[in-house]
Amino acid sequence: MKFREFRSVFALPIVVVFAFFALSISAQASDQTGKLKIHVRPRQAYVFVDGTAIRDGSQTLSLKSGSHNVSVHNYGYIPETRSVEINSGQTTEVTMDLQKSGDKVAGPFGDLEFKGHPRAAVLLNGTTSDYFVGHVDEFDWNWIWHQRLLVKPGTYQVNVTREGNSVWSGPVDVKAGQQVTVYLDQNGKTKTKSWPEGNTMEAQPRFRVGLASATIPIAPVSAALTAQSSSLNCGQSTELNWKSSDAVAVSITDLGKVPDSGERNVTPAKTTNYELVARGPGGEATQTATVNVNAKPTATLSLNQPEIHYHKIGDKVTEDGPVTLTWSASNAKAVTITPLGSESISGSKTITPQPKQTSTGPVNEVENYTLSASSACGGTTTETAALRIVGSIDPAPPVTLASVFYPSNYPNAGHPKIGLVASERTSLADAATHFKNHQEYVHDNATLRIVGHADVRGPNSYNMKLSQRRAELVKNYLVSEGISADKIQVRAEGKSQELSRNDVSKLQSEDPQKPDKWQLHNRRATWMAYNRRVDIILEPAGTKSTDQFPNASSDARLLWQRAEPTLKSVRTAAEAPVASTSLHASLAGN
Repeated sequence: MKFREFRSVFALPIVVVFAFFALSISAQASDQTGKLKIHVRPRQAYVFVDGTAIRDGSQTLSLKSGSHNVSVHNYGYIPETRSVEINSGQTTEVTMDLQKSGDKVAGPFGDLEFKGHPRAAVLLNGTTSDYFVGHVDEFDWNWIWHQRLLVKPGTYQVNVTREGNSVWSGPVDVKAGQQVTVYLDQNGKTKTKSWPEGNTMEAQPRFRVGLASATIPIAPVSAALTAQSSSLNCGQSTELNWKSSDAVAVSITDLGKVPDSGERNVTPAKTTNYELVARGPGGEATQTATVNVNAKPTATLSLNQPEIHYHKIGDKVTEDGPVTLTWSASNAKAVTITPLGSESISGSKTITPQPKQTSTGPVNEVENYTLSASSACGGTTTETAALRIVGSIDPAPPVTLASVFYPSNYPNAGHPKIGLVASERTSLADAATHFKNHQEYVHDNATLRIVGHADVRGPNSYNMKLSQRRAELVKNYLVSEGISADKIQVRAEGKSQELSRNDVSKLQSEDPQKPDKWQLHNRRATWMAYNRRVDIILEPAGTKSTDQFPNASSDARLLWQRAEPTLKSVRTAAEAPVASTSLHASLAGN
């Protein structure tokens, strides 16, 4: 057998196998489709499936099984859209009966005519089915029978499409009283000629057809937008009202897509130009409404008096008359007052200002209170109220202290409460008065430290006890004068911390009350008299009492004498009336 014959023998079975597979694939494909039989009224209405232009009129379509959006459009009628379920190998029948809509459309008009692709859909100024105005076969003849697409003067973006394919797209400028022919098979070539009838034609119904004629006037888009109030304070609202006609898509600034007509409350945060844009087959219409927003708050801030008097002694403020700060704000969301901080929008507050000055001396300051108000719209305002503070800051009253002197060997163990003579009690009474005055004007931390001393005679142990009794007797007297016991500490030094003779000579030279001859005659006795004393120290200042001997006092000689005085003489000196002097007479001489 020749090779050619061998090839022929095997060729036939292969062809049969391939034919079988082709038939199987075709059968599977047919199993995945179904039929849609659609009836439309008016009969010129156009069918779109899933947004794709199919053709005009009632028809039967093969569609893939599943859900499809089927819409029917005819200008001058309300479009209808349905979701249709297509089953494999079955026919689904649908009837869509459109309802008329819209008033007559007045001229002047221009006329659009198309040549070629008679079943293609014509869309003006958009690419979706809502911009459909008719199909080419309704606008391709103007002799004996008139087929007219009437439009108002303007430029139109024309889209001609069918079955998902763009036939032609481009702008066409149409003037009143002109007829423009678009040749679709010639890449949109246009021909314009005069058509005077368009200038005088009376108002036309939106869809009128005859046996072979059609007149479809496209209504221009209209738009109106108003704001109920054109001037607002921040945070206030106003109502926008709008109305449009013959529009497919309507939007408003900041609101986005909106219905053809309606109202909406708006609360702009700044002056806003609301623009309504309405688009449809007949073109585009815009309308603007301006709402002015007053973003700036208003505020008031006042004090009930412009000046206060301030007086401070030590740590105690004795005069600082309070003031009342009153404020209010409007068109504001927040208020801050410096130096008070965040406050309510309106209110009042009683405040007690303090000067910034802390040192002693006259006070003359101005305290500024500044209100800052802000609105939700970004506006701000400030108001200031000034308060003058006048007065002074004085130191706390001084505590003038004088050391207390005792007669030789007093108080003794047998009479521990005898030894404070009249001059020394006078000194202690004045010290107590000064200390109590001082305490009134300082923080509660001032104390008195009482330190007892003795002269060089006698053993150390004896002198320590003697100086302890001297310090305790001073403390007890101060307590009797109204000083709290817990404010007084005592310490005995005995003869360990004596004044030297040079110290005594220096004290005598500085004493305005010069010593008498009897003091100068026996300097040793004078030296020992200066050491029979109790020192008083103000803490924490560390201020020590002056240790000048009371030369001018009536009992100075009793305190000075070296020999131990009799109990009677000391008791007599101790029981004498306390003079109303200020410290030792020597200090008074200053």
